Amino acid sequence: MSVPLAHPGPAVALLSELGAADIAHPGGTLLAHLTRVQRQLAEWGARPALQLAGLCHAFYGTDGFPDALLPLDRRDELAAAVGAEAESLVYLYASCDRAATYPALADADGPFHDRFTGLSHTPEPQPRRDFAELSAANELDLARLDPAFRDRWGPELLGFFTRVRPLLSEPAWADCQEVLAG
Repeated sequence: MSVPLAHPGPAVALLSELGAADIAHPGGTLLAHLTRVQRQLAEWGARPALQLAGLCHAFYGTDGFPDALLPLDRRDELAAAVGAEAESLVYLYASCDRAATYPALADADGPFHDRFTGLSHTPEPQPRRDFAELSAANELDLARLDPAFRDRWGPELLGFFTRVRPLLSEPAWADCQEVLAG
């Protein structure tokens, strides 16, 4: 159920200005990866805010990719480019302490640990689903492009996405199975 790509113009301009096209990343550059993640989310039928969050998910760095394009005290710049909802999803994704959050992510009351503040909170169902969907799009992009990544992390990722299956769309789950178990 592919939907049109959300208008990425202001976000891509900010990504370019901050050097995302010059940062090496599996499959080329960080900008290329981010663009593929947005396209994957669109192919799965994601709404525009989630697509834009996919395009910008590495702005503040992540638990697995420490290089930040913007410091947290400049969140308003990203919000101006993509909107408050998409920026909030970017922050949620970037702030995740994966080791502490992943085990209970699928639980409605599972704590979400913020690696920036050290605090925990319980996201509403929609941001929790968005986080899982964005995680799948991001990891599957890496697994598709890098057989060594897929061999090393595929079984663990498949286990994780199996646990959070209730949070994933049907297309995302089908791709998880195809790419990671295939």
